[in-house]
Amino acid sequence: MGIFKGSGVALITPFNEDMSINYTKLEELIEWHIENKTDALVIAGTTGEASTLPDDEHIELVKRSVEITRGRVPVIAGTGSNDTRHGIRLSLECERVGANGLLIVTPYYNKTNRQGLINHYTTIADKINIPIILYNVPGRTGMNIPADVVLELSNHKNIVGLKEASGNISYLAEVARICNSDFSIYSGNDDIIVPVLSLGGVGVISVLANVMPLETHNIVMSYLEGDVIKSRDLQLSLNSFVNSLFLETNPIPVKSAMNLMNMNVGGLRQPLWEISSNAQELLKIEMKKVNLI
Repeated sequence: MGIFKGSGVALITPFNEDMSINYTKLEELIEWHIENKTDALVIAGTTGEASTLPDDEHIELVKRSVEITRGRVPVIAGTGSNDTRHGIRLSLECERVGANGLLIVTPYYNKTNRQGLINHYTTIADKINIPIILYNVPGRTGMNIPADVVLELSNHKNIVGLKEASGNISYLAEVARICNSDFSIYSGNDDIIVPVLSLGGVGVISVLANVMPLETHNIVMSYLEGDVIKSRDLQLSLNSFVNSLFLETNPIPVKSAMNLMNMNVGGLRQPLWEISSNAQELLKIEMKKVNLI
């Protein structure tokens, strides 16, 4: 079975002025998410700027998140790597500090072939004792997990779900068709949560939830509880704002949005940079429409 149903926030990593992790702010954010019905925390993923977190910092961020959360919602650690040995080490360490599950992106840049992909995930899954969600985001990694590979990997006892962020509904429909119903599918795109749910998805791993956690939870739970119209209408009412969160590379816009909301989450680690003035003006317009500022 999957790790959660509902809205899992792909949580940003808050930084101090010196670009160290702001753990006081992290605690504030986690408490706010739990109060606003976020169903799971995804820590040190793409939105959390994992690629600029050294391993010791990455593990400490997961450890602190587990301690703050105190079992109230699952903590899922991003442990993807394009080096299988590194992925194993990171996964074992995050399991050791209490993560409830792992989100593992496909190998990026060096990529691999079909068998290499199966071997990569299976080798990591064989070493750990907590569940894994596969993460398919070819726009970032340059490779897609073929549907039949998802099926093969889903037979491993520790591989329980897929975060699908290609935006290809036909691909997702095929995954849903061939995989067992107990294999959990999560939308990786905030603008198509409802279509993913309509194909048997159980939730979203969301950027939007960083600023609208309750609304994101409600899109999913309204659908799962049978109120499709409410879910659809909420999805469509937010999609223009969702699009503004991706005017530039994630998490540049969402961090900007949070700071405009006086959440004071700090800046971005290079090579990411502050949002351009044009994009910020468009973001502000959309934020006003949904009453965030």
